[in-house]
Amino acid sequence: MHEGHEQMFRRRFFVSTLLSIPVLLYSETLQEWLGFSVPVFPGSEWINPVFAVIVFAYGGVPFLRMATPELKDREPGMMTLISMAITVAFVYSLASVVFPTASTFFWELVTLIDIMLLGHWIEMRSVRRASSALDELAKLLPDTAERIIDKGAIEEVPVSELDEGDLVLVRPGANVPADGVVKEGDSDVNESMITGESKPVSKDPGDEVIGGTINGDGSLRVRIDATGEETTLAGIMRLVEEAQESKSQTQQLADRAAGWLFYVALGAAIVTGIAWTLAVSFNATVIERVVTVLVIACPHALGLAIPLVVAINTSLAARNGMLIRDRIAMEQARDLDTIVFDKTGTLTKGEQGVVDVETVDPVEETEALALAAAVEGDSEHMIAQAIREAAHDRDVTVPSATGFEALKGRGVRATVDGEAVHVGGPNLLSELETDVPSELTAFAEDAGDDAQTVIYLLREGTPIAAFALADVVRDESYQVVDALHELGIEVAMLTGDSEDVAQAVADDLGIDTVFAEVLPEDKDTKVTELQEQGHLVAMVGDGVNDAPALTRADIGIAIGSGTDVAVQSADIILVQNNPMDVVRLVTLSKASYRKMQENLVWAAGYNVFALPLAAGVLAPIGILLSPAVGALLMSLSTVIVAINAQFLRRVDLNLPSLPGVSPASGPPSAD
Repeated sequence: MHEGHEQMFRRRFFVSTLLSIPVLLYSETLQEWLGFSVPVFPGSEWINPVFAVIVFAYGGVPFLRMATPELKDREPGMMTLISMAITVAFVYSLASVVFPTASTFFWELVTLIDIMLLGHWIEMRSVRRASSALDELAKLLPDTAERIIDKGAIEEVPVSELDEGDLVLVRPGANVPADGVVKEGDSDVNESMITGESKPVSKDPGDEVIGGTINGDGSLRVRIDATGEETTLAGIMRLVEEAQESKSQTQQLADRAAGWLFYVALGAAIVTGIAWTLAVSFNATVIERVVTVLVIACPHALGLAIPLVVAINTSLAARNGMLIRDRIAMEQARDLDTIVFDKTGTLTKGEQGVVDVETVDPVEETEALALAAAVEGDSEHMIAQAIREAAHDRDVTVPSATGFEALKGRGVRATVDGEAVHVGGPNLLSELETDVPSELTAFAEDAGDDAQTVIYLLREGTPIAAFALADVVRDESYQVVDALHELGIEVAMLTGDSEDVAQAVADDLGIDTVFAEVLPEDKDTKVTELQEQGHLVAMVGDGVNDAPALTRADIGIAIGSGTDVAVQSADIILVQNNPMDVVRLVTLSKASYRKMQENLVWAAGYNVFALPLAAGVLAPIGILLSPAVGALLMSLSTVIVAINAQFLRRVDLNLPSLPGVSPASGPPSAD
């Protein structure tokens, strides 16, 4: 709808502006003010009325149509006020052609319509929002599945033809076609797009799998137990759709001001008509005064006060890594009191990393990392990648390894410098029947208390080091929590991880509220709980499972590197994948709202000054505002509003300038 309105206003603005040029050139008032003249020819006196009629019919009628719902709802707003002004100016100006009067409003009429079209074009462009979240969800499911039939034969069928009880083959790297239970095979399945869990989940016979998740290296045979609307993914799709439909419509501040101004202008016009009739009796002068009041009340500046700020706000936000898809959400951000972050991929990197190392004398950390990275050199496992990344970050020289062998469920082994080296978890220690040194045992216990994964490095069967791995917390996350607390905003964390893992991250960051072990279908419920407590809630996430919560929240904020569905479900997108942009968002929202208020004061100030003069309150002392001077003041008010909106560009969103942030902010030191 917004995209269609945007194109309509854009087209009508350009056409109406071109048609307005002859009206401006042949306006006697403008010729007198600017000191120019144009050729006069037989019939030239009809240029103004003819072109003004065309501009009114083409550019003005849409406002009349949009005013109809406001009048039906008995809630006059911007459209009603605009429609009243252009209609009065149009009718009065046409009447002046038949019954000559002291002035006409042709050039005021066309410029008024042009400015209103421009303002609404800018407005529609800033609020246009795509709604393809459901399409992105549907893309997670494959189009076809490999169904196993009699005697093990395989046939490829559309997913829509699967029935409960069907047995399907899920090859390595393929998407699971529907919810089911593993009957044969074992593999690690990536469920992060559904559950938010960063680590692939091991699947063995009897374990459940979810449609849309991605199979790992193993081959699975899955018995389908839910299809179509009964699947987990379909349930999430329904939640997204319901949350989108339940989002309330917030009335714009400018519309409210226009509604007030409508009654003020109407009242002023009635009082003006009565007062002048009593003073001079009813004549053309009375009509001219009433028309002048109604035309001057039209919100030239008010029509641009909000759209100009929004356009600059959107541009400024984009340059700082924020894409605004819903301007109402941007306006609301200034009042947020609670921000809920998804843990995996938002506050954390969504990948395993080495967070601590313990060695046995005389082995040094560098040597342990070098040996472990050498053994893990040929492995694509997440833990292997974490160890190699840690070695790379510390500029460790990694020796060559030979005879690599993966020990399923236990670890890996290889030969380095003629010695047998193993890397693995507790199962590896049990198989090798080796004793763990006390310092490594204590290290493992402490890591377990922090919900970290521990793997061991063994040389010639003897444990010589241990590595603690965890989903790595972003450095920016510490700054984000501190800055939001400085702004008076509570921070909550939402995750499908275990209570221990969630609480460890929350304690590290200083987060106020933790929701752990939350199922995908319950994430938006947690947001609703906070809203029912009276909080204005923003949700920050990056996964498919976050989509319902993103749309249910008052403001949905997606990490840009997340899944497409999360991005499409959000009101605001953080393109640079930096949670610190949430603080920038709140800061920019507060600054933008201040500019909106200032512009509304300027726009209203013009009417406070101009309406009484137009009504003739100072007529007894010889001061009477003419329509031409009123139009000049109207234009001046518009210019002031436009210039003031440009000052928004001065807002400093650089990191050191943000509240609660210093260049030294970061994770706490180890001591």
